[in-house]
Amino acid sequence: MTPLVRGFEVVIGIETHVQLSTASKIFSGASTAVGALPNTQACAVDLALPGTLPVLNSGAVERAICFGLAVGATIAPLSVFARKNYFYPDLPKGYQISQYEIPVVWGGVIEFYIAASSGSQKKVVHLTRAHLEEDAGKSLHEDYSGQTGIDLNRAGTPLLEVVTEPDMRSSAEAVEYARTLHALVVWLGICDGNMQEGSFRCDANVSVRKPGTPFGIRREIKNLNSFKFLQQAIDYEVQWQIDLIEDGGQVQQATVLFNADTGQTRVMRTKEDAHDYRYFPDPDLPPLQIAADWIERLRSTMPELPGVMAARLQQEFGLAPYDAAMVTQSKAFAAYFEDTVRACGKPKLVTNWLMGEVSRKLNAESIGIELSPVGPDALAQVISRVADGSLLNNHAKRLFELLWAIGIVSPDGSRSYRVPEHDNLPLKDTIDALVEAHGLKPMSDASALEKILDEVLAANTKSVDEYRAGKDKAFNALVGQTMKASKGQANPALVTELLKKKLV
Repeated sequence: MTPLVRGFEVVIGIETHVQLSTASKIFSGASTAVGALPNTQACAVDLALPGTLPVLNSGAVERAICFGLAVGATIAPLSVFARKNYFYPDLPKGYQISQYEIPVVWGGVIEFYIAASSGSQKKVVHLTRAHLEEDAGKSLHEDYSGQTGIDLNRAGTPLLEVVTEPDMRSSAEAVEYARTLHALVVWLGICDGNMQEGSFRCDANVSVRKPGTPFGIRREIKNLNSFKFLQQAIDYEVQWQIDLIEDGGQVQQATVLFNADTGQTRVMRTKEDAHDYRYFPDPDLPPLQIAADWIERLRSTMPELPGVMAARLQQEFGLAPYDAAMVTQSKAFAAYFEDTVRACGKPKLVTNWLMGEVSRKLNAESIGIELSPVGPDALAQVISRVADGSLLNNHAKRLFELLWAIGIVSPDGSRSYRVPEHDNLPLKDTIDALVEAHGLKPMSDASALEKILDEVLAANTKSVDEYRAGKDKAFNALVGQTMKASKGQANPALVTELLKKKLV
């Protein structure tokens, strides 16, 4: 069921600029490296000096093809580059080379799961197209005494613009779509995904309407470079549009910017339509022809895709679809999962730990799993001890925290654990030392447990009578009281065994 906001349905489409991971620009040999001094990586072609001609970078085309294959799209055997004409100070040619009527990629879908009251639900967002184009330069407004500086290093950087249908109905769906697309292009290796450096930027087209009525007038929120800002901007824009309509106003088509400091959107310019850009085929670039054998050669080199891997993990390990999607959120995450499962053989427990304690620590420290101080081998040791009963859940979490605190990740990705008084021990011995030093062993002394059980039974005669009368829940209550009396130290398996003997 489509969620409503104050009786209105939200309609969202997203255009994403994915910076392709080529070493040189899309129509010139200039470097795409980040961090150079302003205007030192803009060559004659990027500056549109007279007599220069663009030459298409085949690496950019190959990355676009790989993306199209990954989303199940149609790769156009022939596509055309066009000039998109507009004036802006950081656009030296006075036009941008893009694709309009015939893009390189048609259609495709992005699938993901979204949280719902009834559990996770699968969402499918249809793609309209993905086309190649060049980036513009960058306007710099700081430290120029009221003036604006222009850095053309980005001019000509290859972009793949991915455009969706208006399929999303909430900011949460929009964010999850963007996260999934981001994970996919990084997984494929066609983009580094660095949002702070502008490698992945989203424009959100937002409108509202009463259910069953035609689409409303949309406003486009430009250049959102974080998932947090994407959600905040959409939520603010939705409320602003509804307020305007309820006050008797009418939304006007416009391009707006999001101010992260105020949490508000503001109009930058009235929205142009396609005819305003006076598109026409670029006379300096011939049509792009993509042969079937080129496509098949690239298909053969592609990695196992996240969706394919998720399906395999469901079949091999019995994971739920949502869990499989979560553990394949990145190549590194998937590799960590599989390495841990191979080491301990407990796929469900591994999934729970990855989505629980491990993700909590990664999020708290804003790092990827490849930098986790606790590696798959150490996590497997913790999980194995929980599974065989030699470590209680609360103690396992404490042990994980200890390992995280002493873990060291080397530049080559290897991990070690330094305990001053037990340095250079094998991992298993290091963990044994931590368990011993911090009193994490469960109480397994039968005589000590029997004494606790006798006290619990004497204090809970009602539960004893109920269990003997056939009420199984009373047994669980007695186990709970025993664990409480032992301050969580008792071995649950031994408690169960001894308690059953005493209740015969």
